[in-house]
Amino acid sequence: MAARLLLLLIPFASLFCAVTVQATTTDLTVTHAVDPARSTRSWEDTLFDMFAKDNARLLYLASLATKRTSVPVASGRQTTQTANYVVRVALGNPPQTLLMAMDTSNDAAWVPCSGCVGCSSTVFDTAKSPEYKSLPCTAPQCRQLPNPTCATTPTTCSFNLTYGSSTFSAELAQDTLKLGPDAVPAYAFACLRRVTGTSVPPQGLLGLGRGPLSLLSQTAATYHSTFSYCLPSVKSSNFSGSLRLGVTGQPVRIKTTPLLRNPRRSSLYYVNLVGIRVGRRVVDIPAAALAFDPSTGAGTVIDSGTVFTRLVAPAYEAVRNEFRRRVNKPVTSLGGFDTCYSDPIVAPTMTLMFAGMNVTLPPDNLVIHSTAGSTTCLAMAAAPANVNSVVNVIANMQQQNHRILFDVANNKVGVARETCS
Repeated sequence: MAARLLLLLIPFASLFCAVTVQATTTDLTVTHAVDPARSTRSWEDTLFDMFAKDNARLLYLASLATKRTSVPVASGRQTTQTANYVVRVALGNPPQTLLMAMDTSNDAAWVPCSGCVGCSSTVFDTAKSPEYKSLPCTAPQCRQLPNPTCATTPTTCSFNLTYGSSTFSAELAQDTLKLGPDAVPAYAFACLRRVTGTSVPPQGLLGLGRGPLSLLSQTAATYHSTFSYCLPSVKSSNFSGSLRLGVTGQPVRIKTTPLLRNPRRSSLYYVNLVGIRVGRRVVDIPAAALAFDPSTGAGTVIDSGTVFTRLVAPAYEAVRNEFRRRVNKPVTSLGGFDTCYSDPIVAPTMTLMFAGMNVTLPPDNLVIHSTAGSTTCLAMAAAPANVNSVVNVIANMQQQNHRILFDVANNKVGVARETCS
């Protein structure tokens, strides 16, 4: 029987603040990525694969210099056998259902279209939607893309991009996007035509970043640049999580920290991480390791697509060493995780200290366990060192079963306890 990976959840503190803007909201349900109960891979192989994909994602992040709607969210582990969280949406008219990965660090939506080379078997059939339209190079959306290849395709806006360890070519198009009960007409997205590599989500990606082609920007008049999500744990067997779009229906009181904008990586959600406490001791971390720097892109981001929290090396090493000191047992390693234990441990608490908001991570939610053995590892690692201006990334394991609010209109990020598994 394949070993099973159990990712424990992190209860954050829950506070609240009044919201007076009236608007409708849509909820989409969310599910987790890969179901370990259905996987034929060992716990170690699953862990190594997620860690490797996190490395590729960190490199990708480093390269980036009101209506109420709720959409179901689930883990791709149970649906598309990927490490992404996915939302069930529909594209075209009549609508074609897709399980698109939700990505807070990407802007444009990407969809595998009919005839795509290297795409999965689930594609959007453009011929079945009369509203589908390729956008020309003269379209204003084309100028919002990075390096469109209009010189070689003067009639259609085309472009090439790298995502994780994959590359793809696409053309810019538009059609009706359906989010829960809401329809967004003429939604601009990338229609994938050729894909190499395995990092691109098989049924597409819904960009929740801060750039001009993101869902946030294309629906600003409808959802007032506000959304939140609750990510279910790996144990969740259905679309129990949710992506909530709009001001109405968000937590009326919530603990918040200022949202920062970094022009070097303008799509990312930066926050000010000012310290980390392990147990009762504030770890001695060099100020430069946590500093927000608009001139280089350094700082701390909250990201839905990275699995395990990554800290720049000086910060991680200080946190890891204090964690080891408090556990006080022989340490082993497993793949990219350098703080593992063969015997059961009592893990200390850890508190992420943001400007105006502390988030305490209980011991059970700092570590990953093998349910088929006795290995326990600290579920954090150092960010890859071979990139410029490495960012600290607060990953989705630390976000599970909590409502994470992105209120871009008021420049704040909030966290409230909410069980969605």
